[in-house]
Amino acid sequence: MQLDQNLVDAAIAQMDRRWPPGEQGGAAAVYLNDGQILTSVGLDNLNGGVSLCHETGAICQAYTLDKKITASVCVYRDSERERILVLPPCGICQERLALWGPDVQVGVPDDSSTTGWRARTLSDVNPFYWGSQFTEDGAWPAPEVRFS
Repeated sequence: MQLDQNLVDAAIAQMDRRWPPGEQGGAAAVYLNDGQILTSVGLDNLNGGVSLCHETGAICQAYTLDKKITASVCVYRDSERERILVLPPCGICQERLALWGPDVQVGVPDDSSTTGWRARTLSDVNPFYWGSQFTEDGAWPAPEVRFS
C-alpha cells in the first residue's frame, strides 16, 4: 500500500480520539503490506527523556505481527495556527522504519501541493543511510542484516 490521504486521515482520526480538536497533539498511522492500517500516539510524560515518537507504537505492533510496513505518516495539530501538519520522520523513526527497506514511503511537508504533504521513500529522505556503508555494493542492507 502506498501513502495516501486515507492513511493521513487515519492518523488525524487517531489524534482526534486522543486529543480533542483545539488541543495540541499528534498521532501516526502506518500501512502494512496486507493493507491493514495501524495507528499510535506518543506518550505524554513528565520526563521528556522517556517520551516516544508517535510512530513507535505502530512500528512495534507491526514488528510484533511480523508484518511489513509499506508507508508511514505522522501528523501534528498546531492549535496556535489552527492547522494540521504532516511531519517527516525524525532520524530515530527513519532508523526504525529502515528495517523494512529503502522503499518505505513516508509523509513529508510540501507547501506547493494541495494537500500540504507528499510521499517520499526513505531512500529519498535519507540518501546517505549509514547502513549502506557495510554492504558489498553500497545498497541498503537486507532486512535480515542487524547491526549492534
